Parts: sequence; C-alpha cells; structure tokens
Amino acid sequence: MTYDKIVVVTRKTRLEGLLERFNTVSQTKFYLERAGADYTAYREEHDTYQAVVDRVRRECRTLAPRVHVIERSFLPTYLFAPKDLVVAIGQDGLVVNTAKYLDGQPLIAVNPDPAQIMGILLPYRPEQAAHAVARVMQGQEGVRAVTMAEAVLSDGQRLLAFNDLFIGPRSHTSARYTIRHGERCEVQSSSGVIVATGAGSTGWMSSVFNMAAGLAPALGLHEVPHADQRFDWEQDQLRYAVREPYRSPSSQADLVYGELGRGEQLHLESRMAEEGVIFSDGVEADFLQFNAGTFATVGIAAKKAHLAVPKAS
Repeated sequence: MTYDKIVVVTRKTRLEGLLERFNTVSQTKFYLERAGADYTAYREEHDTYQAVVDRVRRECRTLAPRVHVIERSFLPTYLFAPKDLVVAIGQDGLVVNTAKYLDGQPLIAVNPDPAQIMGILLPYRPEQAAHAVARVMQGQEGVRAVTMAEAVLSDGQRLLAFNDLFIGPRSHTSARYTIRHGERCEVQSSSGVIVATGAGSTGWMSSVFNMAAGLAPALGLHEVPHADQRFDWEQDQLRYAVREPYRSPSSQADLVYGELGRGEQLHLESRMAEEGVIFSDGVEADFLQFNAGTFATVGIAAKKAHLAVPKAS
C-alpha cells in the first residue's frame, strides 16, 4: 500500500508539564529541588525523549513526502487520512490512546528509552523505527489486529477501549444500575463494572482474578481459580466482572462475571442521580456521563487497532 503521510504522535515530558505549570526553568528547578527531586534527571529524561523524536522525524522524512508531528492532546481533533502511517513515541498509554483514534491505519510503537521504560506495546527501539516504517510501507512487517471494546449510549455517544472500560461511580461511592446479559437481568449496587479486551486481560481485570484466587483458600474451596486469565489480543471476546457487588433487599449479586463474543452485548441502565461515568483505559478525564435514565450498550467494537510487530523470520 502507498502511504501519503507519516504522522508521528508524541507526548509531553514530565519537565514540559512542570514548565507549563511554573512558567520558567528556574521556578521549575526550585520546585523540584525543594521537593527533594533531582532536576537533572528530569532534564536528561526530556533531552533523551526529544532526541528520539527528532531522529524519528528526520528519518521518516526520507521515507514519505509528508511527515506531521502532533502532541497527544491534539488527537481528539486531528483528522487521520486513510493513507496515513502512524508512529507513536512513548509509553504504552500513548499507544493505547492513539489506537482509539485510528481506523485501520497501521501503528508503529517506539520505546524512546528502553533502559527506563518497560512497555508491552512498544516493540521497537529508536534505532529500529525507520526500518520498521519502511517494512510496513513495503508490506513486509507483521501486524496484530487487536480487538477493542466499545460503549454506546442511548444518545449516540460512543467510547472505545483498547484495554478496558469502567462503568460506575466517579468517586468511592456505590454504583447503582440494572445490568442485562442475554436472558439474565438484575439490579445491582457495586463498585462498578470492568469490561476487558484480550490486551487488557493482564491489567485491571487480572486484579479481580487475583482477589478470587486469594479468597478461595480462606473460604475452604478446594479448587482455587487460576489467577492468570489472559487471552489473545486478536480474539473476538470481551470479559466483564462486577467489582464488590452488594446483596440487599433491592440489589442482587449473581450476574457478576461473563464473556461477550462478536455480536453479543452487555446492557446497562444507570440508576445513579449523579457522578455516574464510563471511561476507558484508565483515563478518567475522558469520560461519558452515565447518570439516571441513561442506557449503555457494551460490545466488541467494529474496528480493530492494527499494531505493527516485528515479523518472525
């Protein structure tokens, strides 16, 4: 396939975030040193990241007629073209966030500092980035079609998730809602519902299985649930679990775990007067309101994320 443009997605370093807050280098340095932190470490981290961004941008310009560099905060308003090839430079969170705004475009994830960052979604080192871009352009690199989850509200609002969705209260209060999967339906009061993809099965969802595995022996169960419940990223499946369901005269706690295949849906109706939210991939600032009278349908997203991976020789 011929690509018209390479889009390089970057993130702000910790130093840039502090400079926005304190305006000057001297004030930033004073703040860090007063807090017992090492300004030099922040400076070196920033310089390392910027050097990688400059290198990738420079090398990409030899491979495509146009190269755009955008910071992650512009993702919601940036219009990706069908023939864009996307390079994300940063931690796993940046890759996840970028993937949700793409529609079939390949995504090459680069680890800017392998000595400091351990990312499971970052298969390429800085010196490998240009070679990976060239191989993707030639159709010679591998691609993982990662299944994503999607929540759709009754008013048409949508939210994608690369790892997981959370449906529940904004704060540490009880979520009240009606949940329906197939023929099963009940009113619940809980800490919220997690819906995980294969990519997210080793994340937040794994804590649910870890808790079950830890509780089982204390409850005298002979068969202890296996804590490792990961499944393939490409698998057309989602898993959901209810966190800390509370059984009372007005709430049940039987429909607490299930799996969704392609075409299957989980239906929820909010019974929360306020503070009800749906957010994805741990980004609480990017959310949908889920208050009383709102209906949400959760299922496998129609589109998948396409992550470039080194092709086995």
